[in-house]
Parts: sequence; C-alpha cells; structure tokens
Amino acid sequence: MTILTTLTVAAGPLLQPGDQSGTPGNVPNRGTTDVPTGGSGQGPQAAWSLGEWVGYSALIAISVLLTLVALSTLWWMLHAWRSRDALKATSFSDTPRPAAHRFTLLVPGRHEEDVMGQTLDMLATQDHPDFEIIAIVGEDDPGTDRVVREAAARHPGLIKVVVDDTLPKNKPKAMNLALQYATGDVVGVFDAEDEVYPRLLSLVDSRFQETGADVVQGGVQLMNFKSSWWSLRNVLEYYFWFRSRLHFHAESKFIPLGGNTVFVTKKRLDWSNGWDAHCLAEDCELGVRLSADGAKVVVAYSPEAVTREETPPTFASLLKQRTRWNQGFLQVLEKGEWKQLPSLKQRFFARYLLTMPFIQAATGLLIPLSVVMILFVKVPTAIALISFIPLAPTLMLLAVEIAGLGEFGRIYQEKVRVRDYVKLVLGLVPYQVFLAAAAVRAVVRHARKQNGWEKTEHTGQHRTAAQQPEVVGFPSAVTNPEPALAGAGTTSSARETTTARETTTAGGPR
Repeated sequence: MTILTTLTVAAGPLLQPGDQSGTPGNVPNRGTTDVPTGGSGQGPQAAWSLGEWVGYSALIAISVLLTLVALSTLWWMLHAWRSRDALKATSFSDTPRPAAHRFTLLVPGRHEEDVMGQTLDMLATQDHPDFEIIAIVGEDDPGTDRVVREAAARHPGLIKVVVDDTLPKNKPKAMNLALQYATGDVVGVFDAEDEVYPRLLSLVDSRFQETGADVVQGGVQLMNFKSSWWSLRNVLEYYFWFRSRLHFHAESKFIPLGGNTVFVTKKRLDWSNGWDAHCLAEDCELGVRLSADGAKVVVAYSPEAVTREETPPTFASLLKQRTRWNQGFLQVLEKGEWKQLPSLKQRFFARYLLTMPFIQAATGLLIPLSVVMILFVKVPTAIALISFIPLAPTLMLLAVEIAGLGEFGRIYQEKVRVRDYVKLVLGLVPYQVFLAAAAVRAVVRHARKQNGWEKTEHTGQHRTAAQQPEVVGFPSAVTNPEPALAGAGTTSSARETTTARETTTAGGPR
C-alpha cells in the first residue's frame, strides 16, 4: 500500500461529505451551527447608540485634526533643515555693502523703567553712520519717562522722546504717533527689553540693497530657557520660528511679521497709514496687508545677529501674551485682507494660520472629552487604534525639539543639562494644554469684543543671569558697550554733526 493510499484511507471519515450516518452535532471537526456566526462563536455586534456615534466621531475628529496639525507643524519646523540652501540664502552677508539708508528706530515702552534704559544705550552703539532712535512713553508713566530722558541726555542728538497721550493706549497707536516724527527712509521696531547686535543696522542696510526688499524681518531669540518649565518650550518656539518656519512663509509670499527687529521702508508705511491701531497683532496684520499688495518681504537670519529677549516672567503673563496674539490673529482673519492674496496657495496658508486659534480652542475643549472616553468608555478596537495616530507625529516633534535644544545650546554656548531635557519631555502635554487654554480664552474675548491690550511684563531675566554666554561676534553691550564701537569711526563723526532735536509730544515740539 502506497503512502497516498494509506493517508486516503485514514482520512476517509473526513472526506466523505455524503455520509449522513451521524447527527450534525457529532460530525468530527465541524463545530456547531446552533449559535450565530461572528468569530469564535460570539454574538452579533450591537448597533451603536446615538451617544456612542457622537462620542466615537468626536474622538476620530480630534485624532485626525491633531495629526494634521502636528504633521504641518513638523514640516514647517524642519524647513530650514530640509532646504539648507534656502537658509544660507537668507543669511546676512559676510561683507555688507556701505551704508545707503537712514534708519528710524521706534522703541515703545510702557512701565519699562527696569529695562528700557539699557536697551536705548545698546541701540546707541550701532556702528551704522546714519540713524535715529525714537523712544515712546505715556504721559502717565513717569518712571519710564525718567529713564528714557536720562538715556536721551547720555546720547544727545541721537535719541528723541515722544510722549503718547492717546487713549486707550496700545503699541500700534504709540508707533503711529512716533511715525510722524520719523526722518529715516527705513523704520525699524524694537521692544523695550531687547539686546540688539551692534552691527545689525549695517547688515540690514546691506540686505535692503542686495534684495530690493520693502521689508526685512530679522531674527529674535528668547534666551532664559532655565527660568521656568514653560520658558524652555517658549525659547524653542522662537528658535524654530525664526530659524526655520519664517523662511517657509517668506518663500510662500505670505508672512505674518514679527513684532520687533522688523524693518519697513517709510514709503510702505506711508502707503499703509502705519499700523492698524485697533489690532492686537499689528505686526501680523501689517504683514498680511503688505503680502496682499505684493510687497517684497525678506527674512534675514544669522544666529549671531538675532535680537535677544526674555520669556514672560510669570505663567499668567504668558497666558495673556498668547491670548493677545491669538485674538489678534482672529481679528486679522475677520478683517479679510488675506482674501486679496493673489494665489490660492497663499490664501490657503493664510486661512490655516489665522484659523489656528479656533483649531487650538476646539481641540482644547475636546481634550477633556477624549480623556473621559479613554478612561471610562469601552472603545472599539478600531476607534482606539485611530486615537493613537497623533502619537506618532507628536513623538517625532518631541525628537526634533530635543535635537533643537541641543543645537541651541551649541550655537549660543549655553550648557543644556539632563534636567532640561527631562523638563522638555515632561512639559510636552501641559504646554499643549496651556496653548489650548490660551486659544479658548482668545475666542471668548473676541466673541465678547474685549479688545483691551494686555501688556507683557519684562524684568530683564535674560540680563540679570550670571555672565551671558555669547555667540562669536556678539559683544555684550550691556556690561561693556565700548567694544561695540570699535572700528566704527564714521559713526562717531556722524553723531558729532547731528543737530540736537527737541523732545516732542503728541501735540508737537516742546
């Protein structure tokens, strides 16, 4: 008997479907047919209730939305590393051209007596031969008024003081007032606590000549990453925004300008009637209008030439700052100037960016719902798997942030400790919840027409720390301003021949 015959005989009872000698329940290896099919003898899946449909749909929507936001953020964050040629092209020139423009530098300050005097002294050390500084203070702010007048006395003919008596007070109103007294053909804006690179104006002047730009946006970097758990993340936000993401927006020809270290030709500011006095994000609003009109906006970034700033000193102050930014974006969205952008791609980017406060607010409201569902609701396996999709790009974002923190430390000669990396990881979720809370607050304030300016306090945390680590080529003009003047012979002579100007107020010279 062959092997095949033996196997056939042995398997006989299983290979004869016509054999009806036994009952169906006794047929070997057949199972039972008296229960519904559906896997391992399980019953049919019950239909979802209305509440389950709503809950599961919300969970899926949150997951998809968070995934898309995380992926787009990751793409923009890595733009400079994906296109190093683009980053190199936006760097300041190693050999800047001779000066060809006159600059007016606006420095608005309100209750900034702790930091504004040092900022004005630092700006006065610029090696550019032709510029003026206009310090703007309120008539109800004697502390800041005293500090800026003392600075003006230290630098006669260079610093003017403009007193803002408008009501209610805000930054764009103050700058529009000072614009009436500007004599430069390029106007730059700085904040009251800024530490400014001594050669910045010379580099920016050259950039205007090289590109024919209407606007040059320089870099800004928060420095005090060790001050608090949120300051670490705030510092990294600025690092990726100015080092990478702004370059992407500039290439797409839609760019929300930064609030300082931005330089606009006087001709363009006259065309736009200055800044929107009612907008809480006047920098973004101006960038949108200029982009819609086809203005040429150039981003210029070199690590050693960034303007150094500090994170808000308290969590409440940071919340107010983010609320104001988000609310300003909503104002720009509602105003609709972005609809005049020439291309569909530009309008898409504008709508997405300006709608971000709504997106963050929506996710902020739905996050508690998703947490409750995960903890207390038995979610089908497929839905549970979908809810974990945002984890992948989020972990990638965290990995990029860890690498960015290390690079930040190397560039600015800051020692990044293990505890800083731990704070970065542990702060991921709380910071995202905070951003969502700020967005919700902005949406509520916008809906209630609460458009008052919530000021951000400054305490000089980036200055009062022990010796500030320096990027090569960034001499500390705070503790030792003399080196910044070395080799700037034309600057001294130009200032000696500058005619002293009278202090001005809203009503004119006095």
